[in-house]
Amino acid sequence: MKKICKKMIGSLIAVLFALLIAGCTADQQANESEAKTGTSKATNKDTLVIGLDDDPPQLDPHLSSAAVDRQVFQSLFNKLIDIDEKLEFVPELAKTWEISPDGKTYTFTLEEDVLFHDGTPFNAEAVKFNFERMLNPDFGSPRKSEIDLVDQVNVVSEYEVEVVLKESYAPFLSVLTDRAGMMVSPKASEELGEDFSNKPVGTGPYKFEDRVVQDRVELVRFEDYWGEKPTIEKVVIKPFTDSNVRVTNLVSGDLDMVNKVAFKDLKTLEENKSITLLEQAPIGYQGIYFNIEQKPFDNKKVRQAINAAIDREAIAKVVFHGGVEPAVSPFPSASWAGSKEEVPKADLELAKKLLDESGVNDVSFSMKIVPKPEEQQTAQMIQTMLKEIGVEMKIEQVEFGTLLEQLASGEFQAGRLGWSGRIDPDGNVSGRVTTDGPNNYSNYSNEELDRIIAKARTLNDREERAELYQQVTDILWEDMPYAYLYHEKDYKAMKNYVKGFKHIPDTMIRTQSIYFEE
Repeated sequence: MKKICKKMIGSLIAVLFALLIAGCTADQQANESEAKTGTSKATNKDTLVIGLDDDPPQLDPHLSSAAVDRQVFQSLFNKLIDIDEKLEFVPELAKTWEISPDGKTYTFTLEEDVLFHDGTPFNAEAVKFNFERMLNPDFGSPRKSEIDLVDQVNVVSEYEVEVVLKESYAPFLSVLTDRAGMMVSPKASEELGEDFSNKPVGTGPYKFEDRVVQDRVELVRFEDYWGEKPTIEKVVIKPFTDSNVRVTNLVSGDLDMVNKVAFKDLKTLEENKSITLLEQAPIGYQGIYFNIEQKPFDNKKVRQAINAAIDREAIAKVVFHGGVEPAVSPFPSASWAGSKEEVPKADLELAKKLLDESGVNDVSFSMKIVPKPEEQQTAQMIQTMLKEIGVEMKIEQVEFGTLLEQLASGEFQAGRLGWSGRIDPDGNVSGRVTTDGPNNYSNYSNEELDRIIAKARTLNDREERAELYQQVTDILWEDMPYAYLYHEKDYKAMKNYVKGFKHIPDTMIRTQSIYFEE
């Protein structure tokens, strides 16, 4: 009897193994067929599954300081105004707007019959509440620095609101195309308090349904949406910090689209006929924060030496396969404020000279990075470059949310973190390099820089502003609180049955217009 059982068990295992192998082979053959013919189809026509490069730390737009959060916000929240593919302003919750001749008063006429996901109405009072929420110093919103010139918010009528600024502020409309312009439910915000981030309520095309941290965010179509309803019923957003896993899931069909593509995979995806790959010019930047309140970065010469030793062209070529452009400033070359100067080559002799002038011996430090292959490669290349000038750099990997916390608290010497960028140049510097800015993790302060940035915000003439931003570039290159490394082009990859996606330069995935081709 025992022998019979053993034979039966052995036979069952053999059958199951054969079925498993057959299933894997069938899946592999299907994937290879899709890649060659481009005949992929959505496995679930009611659900759009998006793969992100990280888990969103924060689901309250007024408290968010991470770019990845914004990918979720596009489905949950509407903004007062939005931008199109040409970076032109387009109406959203505000149908129209007027600007006073002195540039200080903005009058918005709002969409009517708009509901928040909790059934409460959106109106001028809601707009006033949202501005006051962000401006409240006790709330601690990173948005406060973006709208700190707001002096008054006046309700003119139920659907008309007037925002009065302390002085003319050229980037104001551009600020409202992002989180500062996102409207949260006053009722939900007051009732939930700090828990609002776990149960966000907006007016967007999808409403929040569930979340499992580090696993998924689930959204469902808002049936009372004021605009054109999305055709897809559900959106599931999943984090994949490993770019290989993210792309593998896309190719296999477990994901319908991804927000970021590993640069090493660009050519492979481009050749895969079942995948649509889109490219946009950069508006943001990536680089290294130096904590100038800690040794050795309290010494400017040390910061300059490290900057001089970094070969940006090599990093762009080896790590990113040409998918980035080397950087010397917060402004990419495509921006009207971008520096037109050639990117300096690495200069080891200059770096050594600067180190000698610093008077600091045996320079060593730790740089924090997130655990991603491209981050590791970049850090290892910089580590090797710095060895050439006698500087020892240790690499410390931490999770993205932890990195943000440690940068904000000053628990670091150097940190590798970038900025997704804003459509107005002011958004790439205000709050990031200005004194006491909420994202000024370097703890850098320069009164002249503050004055120039403040002046540029009040001017409407682009040429005048561009000249001021060149001065900003020069000062930052000299003081080096942050080493600008590269401007990252935006790539979006999706299965070729995914249609209707609008690739806007702000890099965000707007789900409302997406549909599946039959």
